[in-house]
Amino acid sequence: MEANRIPRRTLFRTAGGLVAAAAASSLSACGTGTSRSVGGGDSTSSKTLVVRNSGGTYGDANQKAIYDPFTKETGIQIKVTNIQYAQMLAQIKQGRPQFDVIDDSMIDYVLFAKEGATEDLDYDRLKNFKNSGIAKTLVTSNSIGKNYWASVMAYRTDAFGGKKPGSWADFWDTKAFAGSRSLQSVDADRPELEFALLADGVPLDKLYPLDLDRAFKSLDTIKGSVKKFWDTGALPGVLLGREEVVMSSVWNGRLDALIQQGSPLAYQWNGARRQSNGWGIPKGAGNLDAAYQLIDFSLRPEVQAHYASIYPMAPVVPAAYKKLPTSAAANLAGSPEHLETGFDFDVEWWVKNVDTVTKRWQEWTHA
Repeated sequence: MEANRIPRRTLFRTAGGLVAAAAASSLSACGTGTSRSVGGGDSTSSKTLVVRNSGGTYGDANQKAIYDPFTKETGIQIKVTNIQYAQMLAQIKQGRPQFDVIDDSMIDYVLFAKEGATEDLDYDRLKNFKNSGIAKTLVTSNSIGKNYWASVMAYRTDAFGGKKPGSWADFWDTKAFAGSRSLQSVDADRPELEFALLADGVPLDKLYPLDLDRAFKSLDTIKGSVKKFWDTGALPGVLLGREEVVMSSVWNGRLDALIQQGSPLAYQWNGARRQSNGWGIPKGAGNLDAAYQLIDFSLRPEVQAHYASIYPMAPVVPAAYKKLPTSAAANLAGSPEHLETGFDFDVEWWVKNVDTVTKRWQEWTHA
């Protein structure tokens, strides 16, 4: 989600190259740069660790919830760089990465693995990982999940005479829930084909591999009611706030400020598409010990909970939710109730099929 997307949420990369990408959203919604941002740095000192993140408010939350407490406990100073995938990969291939730890979308780690650009993680060095309950989908050879964000449904609570949409099937039902809609465009992130399939009756656990023909056929039925395919994380809130649409997909967290200010808006979590940012270590990192220390520190339940209390990205460690107020947990993608009603974005499938989907989406929107 850009950073609220929460950081990024992204553009597309092709198998043979790159098509610009940003890391959310989040969920997820970032800017560029933090107060301690550097373009590079000497990572050879055990007292200085260089971390790559996507910057903006996401970077600020990392500083408050993770970096500062880590430095206070260990004495290891953190420097931050906000460089993107292409520059990271170039530095690694040159054998001189100017960063020791990567905080990025899990999608990028699939790409890094194909390039042999990241270390295989030694999970024996992560004591807080053991018995943490982190979902298997967030534990790979070269990355481990850090926090969740999600794409969810949002709607105006004053639009349907007291009725509340409860599923993507309701979003697609323009008779029972009349009014214009908005969905995410390819310019913001991966198209929401999964929502089209859920609306057509596909069970959560049968979504992948995505049936493209069925997904676009389902999209055909609602295309005339989609006023705008949004391309920035802020746009759904604008469209809903102006009553230009009554429902929209949105990166969770993006409407929080509006809701707190009294806007008649709400999230619907059934069928939420969960994604995650994660940690990785570049090949050639100069400060492995400190890198593992930081990753391990971030997986403590209390650290995960602290982060979620500052920024609307959800803990990946289930025990963290016991340290959060119920009201706060209810608005997070990884809370126990939302885990049951949502699904995990299939990173491998999307990396393999992104070019095909992008081409078809562009043809469909211009038809």
